[in-house]
Amino acid sequence: MKTNPLWLVLLFLSLTNIALADTEYLNSADSSRADLPFSEAVRVDNMLYLSGVIGTIPGSLELASNDIEGQTRQTMENINALLQKYGSSMDKIVKCLVMIDDMQEWPRMNAIYITYFDSHKPARSAFGADGLALGAKLEIECMATID
Repeated sequence: MKTNPLWLVLLFLSLTNIALADTEYLNSADSSRADLPFSEAVRVDNMLYLSGVIGTIPGSLELASNDIEGQTRQTMENINALLQKYGSSMDKIVKCLVMIDDMQEWPRMNAIYITYFDSHKPARSAFGADGLALGAKLEIECMATID
């Protein structure tokens, strides 16, 4: 069987681009002090990947609220703060994943969530999840571009 050398060159170039991707693992002083087993965000070239975010009071591991509306609002504020810290913004979000403890609370969560997006609505996936960190009612993970 004869191999086309062009395929080998293309394969080499694609693997080289993956290996050369500029990757940075990002943690604030607060997350470093908490000694969490993950980065709060990872930047790969012009993409920012946030770890799952819950509605904790900034700088603590305490939930800001016991209800879905309060936790959703605080989660979105925490996402906004992370995006700003790492050079992005809410209007640069391209995809979110929502994990929610009780799907019956979906409409109440969604009513708060949509207020954080003006003209664009990012792609989104969602699923019901038991046992979220700290007993949270929801967790949201986002991906955004960086200029």
